[in-house]
Amino acid sequence: MRRLTIHHIDDVRLDAYARPEHGPKDVVVRMKACGICGSDLSYIKNGGIPVAGTMTALGHEGAGEVMHVGDEVEGLHIGQAVIVNPMNTPSFIGSGGPEGAFTEELLVREGRLGHSLLPIPEGIPFDVAAMCEPLAVALHGVNRSEVTAGSKLVIFGCGPIGLGMVMWAVDRGCDVIAIDLADERLDRAEALGARTINPAREDLVTQVKAYHGAEMYFGRERAGTDAYIDAAGAPSILGDVVRMAKRHARHVITAAYLKPIELPAGPMLTSEMTITTAVGYPSEFPDVIAAMPRLHDKIAAMISHSLPFDAVLDGLKIAATPASAKVMIYFEGAGS
Repeated sequence: MRRLTIHHIDDVRLDAYARPEHGPKDVVVRMKACGICGSDLSYIKNGGIPVAGTMTALGHEGAGEVMHVGDEVEGLHIGQAVIVNPMNTPSFIGSGGPEGAFTEELLVREGRLGHSLLPIPEGIPFDVAAMCEPLAVALHGVNRSEVTAGSKLVIFGCGPIGLGMVMWAVDRGCDVIAIDLADERLDRAEALGARTINPAREDLVTQVKAYHGAEMYFGRERAGTDAYIDAAGAPSILGDVVRMAKRHARHVITAAYLKPIELPAGPMLTSEMTITTAVGYPSEFPDVIAAMPRLHDKIAAMISHSLPFDAVLDGLKIAATPASAKVMIYFEGAGS
C-alpha cells in the first residue's frame, strides 16, 4: 500500500505504507474516493503539522467500503459504504495524526457508527459521498450567518467551500452574491444560482448595493445585505464589509488568516454589526448526508477533476489553480 505524506515544506510524497493492524474497537475502510482540500495545500506549504518537518499524512475528505470490523464495534459490517467524519476520530484523520485518507486502506481508530463513520445513502456514488466533509464546512458557515429564506447574502471566495456555501444558501432561498477574481469560479457560482461580481473589473461596493439595494442610516449609505461570509481570506474583505454593513448586519469569517488584519472599529459603532467565525462542522454531517439524494446533481457538478490515486501529486497541482473546483481522487475499483 501507499500513503500521501508531507516530509517538509513543499515536499509531499506518495510513500510505501504498511497499515497498522486494527484493534477490537477499530474499523478499516477500503478507500474509494477522497477529495483534495485547500487545507492539504496549506499543510504542504507549512511543511507539516504543527511545524515544518513533521511527517504528516494527508487526506480527510474520504468515502469507502468497510473491510474490517473490530470485535467490539457495533452496527457496522463488512461491505458497508461509509463516509468518514475526520473530526470525530481520535487522530483527526488527515490533519496531523498518523492516519490520512489518501491511502488504499484507512484505519479508523475507535470507529463508531453515526459518529466517525456514517452510511452512504443508497444510490449515491463514492465521489459525491466524499464531498460530505467540505459541504459540511460550507453548511456550518451558512448556519453561522443565520440567514433564512429571503435573506441577502454575500459570499467572498468561490473555491470548493465558497461554492458549497452558494449551493446551501440558494437552496435555502437566499439572494446570493458570489465574489471572486477568477471567472471560471464565478461561472460555477452563477450556475448554482448566484449573482456574481469580479472586483478586478467592477467596483465591489457599488455593485453589491446595485444588487441588494441600499439604505441611509446615520448619514451613510449602506448595502441592503443581511450577512457576509469570508471564504477567501483577503485582508481587504473586512474593511469592505464594515464600510458596506447596514444596521445589525452579520459577518462570518471562515477563511484562515495567518497574520493580523486591521479592524476599522469606528464605522462599526453606528452599524452595530456582528463579526463572528465558523470552523469545521460540529453537527452538520447528518444534514449534508440527508440532502445528498436531493442535491446529487449540483454536488456532482462541483467536481471539476477526477484522477486516479497514482496521479494524486498531479491532482495537488491542479487543485492550486483557479481552473479547478473540487479535485477528486478515486481508487482502483471505486466504481460508482
